[in-house]
Amino acid sequence: MNAAALEQFGPPGVLTLHTLPVPQPGPGEVLIEVRAAGIGSWDASVRGGSWRPYGRPSFPILPGTDGAGIVAARGLHVRRFNIGDRVWASDYANPKGGFYAEYAAVKVDNVAIMPSRFDFLEAAAGLTTGLTALQGIDDALRVRKGDTVLIFGATGGVGTLAIQFAKRKHARILATASGREASVLAKRLGADSVFDSRDADAVERLDELAPDGIDAVLVLVSTDTLEACLDLMKPDGRVAYPTGVWPEPGKRRKIRVFSYNAETGPREFERLEQAAIEARLKVPIAAEFSLEQAAKAHERLHEGHILGRMVLRIGQDRR
Repeated sequence: MNAAALEQFGPPGVLTLHTLPVPQPGPGEVLIEVRAAGIGSWDASVRGGSWRPYGRPSFPILPGTDGAGIVAARGLHVRRFNIGDRVWASDYANPKGGFYAEYAAVKVDNVAIMPSRFDFLEAAAGLTTGLTALQGIDDALRVRKGDTVLIFGATGGVGTLAIQFAKRKHARILATASGREASVLAKRLGADSVFDSRDADAVERLDELAPDGIDAVLVLVSTDTLEACLDLMKPDGRVAYPTGVWPEPGKRRKIRVFSYNAETGPREFERLEQAAIEARLKVPIAAEFSLEQAAKAHERLHEGHILGRMVLRIGQDRR
């Protein structure tokens, strides 16, 4: 099979096209013919060697934590899926390799039937980010009807989905976005008000937007302005951020500040699909790349300011 893999840690150029054996599904696993793979900042950390979810390096390393495709084969004792099922899957530490490839063998608990509302590109882009956004809004922050919610870093892969999940709770959404295109996107997805955290008057602008204070904040990026924005929270407010956001928001009296990791599993997949239906979820695709262009995709990662999430298209059919 064709795969985008690395023989050493380093810059984007170490990610090159390889011909590798198709992984064989073991007991409790399915083989997925991958049609699309999500591209995340954590993939760059794997490529650079700063994050090693696979343990001691054994090259070639095949990145990619999530993807979507068709069940091509089943291992022993697998009854949950049929050959030909359209699925999405997520696995941060798969010893058989990630999704930057034409095939991936994945444990069944990390696989689910993909929602019919999505094509393969949307499913690949929306799984890990969707789990992170939903669990941040529903579980970590426990957003309720009428809450004023600030999504700090609202136009990336997680933020664009978090806006929609918070909106389905009938909350008032304030969002940070840099530039006109990002601001338009945030409003289109459901943000009630948008401001640029880089502006000199950003804190004053937020104070005008939320004169009674902020109930909950989902922090997806950390800037010099963040801490001043958190000064505008109500007593007993809630601040949550996915593990990996740095620098971490500072601890505060009378405000709960905590990190979380998105969990996967059959229940989590079911919750995500139901929430996607409730929110009529849209998954913005920032850019598409082929397997051969994986290094180029990682170069784009380093440039930053990505609206939505980028994906690798594997094969021609996005449906």
